[in-house]
Amino acid sequence: MGKKERVQYVCKACGYVSLGWMGRCSSCGQWDSLVEQRSEPEGKELRTVPQAIPITQLVKDSRPKLSLGIEEFDRVVGGGLLPGTVVLVGGQPGIGKSTLLLQVAATVAQRGPVVYISGEESAEQIHHRARRLGATVDNLFLLTATDVLGYLEQLMEYHPRLVVVDSIQTMYHAEASGYPGSVSQVQKSADALIAWAKTYEVPLVIVGHITKSGALAGPKVLEHAVDCVLYFDGESHTDYRILRAVKNRFGPTNEVGVFEMKQEGLKAVPNPSCIFLADRPLGVAGSVVAPSMEGTRSLLVEIQALVAPALYGGTPRRLTTGLNYNRTSIVLAVLEKRQGCKLANHDVYLNVAGGLRVEEPAMDLAVAMAVVSSLNDLPVPPDLVIVGEIGLTGEVRPVGHMERRLQESRDLGFKRCVLPAANYRDLDLGAWGMKLHPVRNVKEALQAVFSD
Repeated sequence: MGKKERVQYVCKACGYVSLGWMGRCSSCGQWDSLVEQRSEPEGKELRTVPQAIPITQLVKDSRPKLSLGIEEFDRVVGGGLLPGTVVLVGGQPGIGKSTLLLQVAATVAQRGPVVYISGEESAEQIHHRARRLGATVDNLFLLTATDVLGYLEQLMEYHPRLVVVDSIQTMYHAEASGYPGSVSQVQKSADALIAWAKTYEVPLVIVGHITKSGALAGPKVLEHAVDCVLYFDGESHTDYRILRAVKNRFGPTNEVGVFEMKQEGLKAVPNPSCIFLADRPLGVAGSVVAPSMEGTRSLLVEIQALVAPALYGGTPRRLTTGLNYNRTSIVLAVLEKRQGCKLANHDVYLNVAGGLRVEEPAMDLAVAMAVVSSLNDLPVPPDLVIVGEIGLTGEVRPVGHMERRLQESRDLGFKRCVLPAANYRDLDLGAWGMKLHPVRNVKEALQAVFSD
């Protein structure tokens, strides 16, 4: 009697595994997201058990990281890729993932062979884009194939320094069931690619599609299996794109790289603060500059607020773009309760200019000052930056990396900073050349900002 093949159902959104099909995933609540996945037949197999090695006997790998030749990309991945590192890059269709990775492949190919595998475009289409980008390099090999087992056998013939796979949803593994892009195919293809990269110690970059909710498509195990997960995103109406690390085993997380989309391709933006503040209006109520931290880099961002009377009654509107909605709700409640700001009958709109998204609580105080500025039609001084976290009692709490925030603010010409009193005590006051206004609560911050 043959061995029985097991059938299970995997959620495409969160990776939840069920023994039976359900219309709605019991883990994440998504409808019609469970797909069939057939596993290998059950049965005992003889396996070779590896022997444990004392850590003191391991020799440190002297091979350096592979620099990708694009400073903003290197910054996000931690200075380069170690041998065998697997990177997963996700982003919306048309955002520029293929363009960026083709530029990376061409840059690395100037120092050694690179294989670019595409299951979405023909070699002629890729060559046409490469000519536009100036990315036609002798050591860049194009492979338009989807059969993973077929091309893995011949990859080492090129002795590549880097391999790019675009995209994992188009790859096909002969030993997996389903169609390309299904959970079983994505998982099996990714496992084979990752095993190859680790065996031959070749850095591998995999492109992944994302769902409507913004999460990477396919099984969640894919994100756990790779070493680094990057998101490439940006607003469709702007030319700026942001590469963000959300997972990195060999470098910092939440690091960002900023690129500008031009006719000749993506260009790195070495000083994003100047770009985000380039069109900042001066002397206009509701505009505040705040020094945020993105990974190890400090960026100055403009937080804009518009407070207007609610015309239709009922519940006033609260809309945010680029900010954490829950935190902004807390800030508005503190202003209403602790400072007597009449916001219950006003609509409040908040935005981070330039399409950047900032999540850290250090933006709380800047958000509060922008709201009060718009509510009372009082402009914030243009040479002032504001930073601090707000607690539920209205206290201003300290934030991290204050020295880097002040240095970036000073370098861009700002003369004053409103900051938490706890951070002020730890600073070398003579080193900044800025007037610092330490505050302990929101009331003191309002006096420091609007007393002139």
